Amino acid sequence: MFQTERLHLRKINPEDAPFVFELLNSPGWLQYIGDRGVSDLKKAEAYIEERYLPSYKNGLGNFIVVHKDSGKPIGSCGLYKRDNLEYPDIGFAFLPEFLGKGYGYEAAATLLEYALTDLKLEKVLGFTVDYNVASIKLLEKLGLKNVGTFQLEDDDEELLLFQITKEKT
Repeated sequence: MFQTERLHLRKINPEDAPFVFELLNSPGWLQYIGDRGVSDLKKAEAYIEERYLPSYKNGLGNFIVVHKDSGKPIGSCGLYKRDNLEYPDIGFAFLPEFLGKGYGYEAAATLLEYALTDLKLEKVLGFTVDYNVASIKLLEKLGLKNVGTFQLEDDDEELLLFQITKEKT
């Protein structure tokens, strides 16, 4: 669906279960996002069916980030519409060996531009825990500003809330 210099972003499908299993059980995911109980490939397939496939509405959803040269999935990046929030939020996660190489920025900047320009969203949110320094830096590099804290409905942890508002022309 999206191309960058080094990456291809596409919708997740059930055949991505091995990658989703690996990503959801990576140290960074478990530390900063939380355990989703995806303990085997069958549960990864169910997670894709229940959580990712229904999210593809109005141009939003979670996308697998594939490295063009190797053809291998290296992470995910998405725009998520939560029922209790007016605006979608952007999120990203990468396997440990692909952190710190600019892939997160490359993927997220592409989706953010798409959200603000093509989807004509007025605002995009971002959430992270206050101890995820890398995510905070990435959200700020993308132009999102910290505007306080927020607690998601299904989460007992207070998160930092970031947002970017489309400039009026």
